[in-house]
Amino acid sequence: MDTKRTTSTGVAVESAITEKRSLKGSEDKALLKKQRHSVKSIDGRTKVAYIVSRFPKITETFILYEMLAVEQQLVEVELYPLLRERTSLMHQEAIAFVERAHFTPFISWSILRAHLYYLGRKPLIYLNTLWTILRENWGSFRFFFGGLGIFPKSVYFARVMESEGINHVHAHFASHPAAAAYIIHCLTGIPFSFTAHGSDLHRDRHMLQEKVSKAAFVVAISEYNKNLIIAECNGKSVEKIKVIHCGVDTRVFVPQKEEESSRENNKHFMILCIGTLHEVKGQTYLIQACQLLHERGLEFTCHFAGDGPDEGMLKGQVLKAGLSSRVEFHGQLTREEIRGLLCQADVLATPSVPTGNGRREGIPVVLMEAMSSAVPVVASEISGIPELVTDGENGLLVPPGDGRALANALKRLYQDSIMRSRFGKAGREKVLAEFDLNKNAARLTQHFNEEVS
Repeated sequence: MDTKRTTSTGVAVESAITEKRSLKGSEDKALLKKQRHSVKSIDGRTKVAYIVSRFPKITETFILYEMLAVEQQLVEVELYPLLRERTSLMHQEAIAFVERAHFTPFISWSILRAHLYYLGRKPLIYLNTLWTILRENWGSFRFFFGGLGIFPKSVYFARVMESEGINHVHAHFASHPAAAAYIIHCLTGIPFSFTAHGSDLHRDRHMLQEKVSKAAFVVAISEYNKNLIIAECNGKSVEKIKVIHCGVDTRVFVPQKEEESSRENNKHFMILCIGTLHEVKGQTYLIQACQLLHERGLEFTCHFAGDGPDEGMLKGQVLKAGLSSRVEFHGQLTREEIRGLLCQADVLATPSVPTGNGRREGIPVVLMEAMSSAVPVVASEISGIPELVTDGENGLLVPPGDGRALANALKRLYQDSIMRSRFGKAGREKVLAEFDLNKNAARLTQHFNEEVS
């Protein structure tokens, strides 16, 4: 808990409550509503509150850098994490957000006062909102109890956002963050939107229709996700759903120089795989592919960047396959360290698979980072990945869960330097055109501003 932040915010809320209690009558209430939606920061910028599940989370860099890019569009961003991630490693750019984020406990006197405020002034809206959270999430253990868990602090967030003159609320992930934004909207009328990514949309869609119906707009990171949302909503609210890809900073992830290429330095063919060590990432199939490549006599090394629940299992698989001298696990890395590995890599492999409980990727940002760096990629033909990687044009696609097909694709790139170069250049062009962070942040900001104007 950030005591300093919570205390100062609580004082601000109490001051706002005292001030607003003095306003009586329908005219004053209408004035307050108008002010709430039109108040901007002192320099006239739109004020957007971002709601995220956890912060600072090293694996969710796309949210961090999107917020930074949105601020470059002259939007003031306030951050409201549902949980504080306890970590010893974070990106340098996250430090400033950590210092000013609204970290809040699950219960406190300030939270209790916020609930009493809405119970006293908007009892029907308060109770109906709570009932909707319970009713629409019934049948989903994770969403039902998760909704109960976040309801107290979401109500408190609503009071803080009203006092700070927030113009728009944007949530990342269609699950608990979108539910929090829904609660805030119902209590305050502040318009909200949310971005649907991967497992947050694919695994459990309880209450999705209600979230979409109340949202000002919904961001789908792929056409695949857009179609899934439309189907879940029975064809309603189609006009609300905007496809805005996640993006990467193409000024940071740039092609390596010719003289820095690992091939020109006579190093082994380097395969790189970046991501949480988890079943959905499919790393076990890449190790299978590496075993096949080893048996075929190819000289290579494979590097895994990231940690996660499958780390022990994967290391055991490497040991059993006799690949200890060829496979290296680097653990969690910063963006700068990832850039360093990409400069050495000959290919990035992203062997994503659907899991038994419904998890699946959206479009992995690491694919964008590699392609922006002109590193050729091999990826699974799943979810929205084919919207980024076109087989045979800017990379190779393989069936998910097929270690042999993955090995064959890697061998093709191993043997064909011209293909690697062609894919690298085409991949860079694709990212520049459709997956550039700053271009897509400008599109998102335009939607924010439209809701405020």
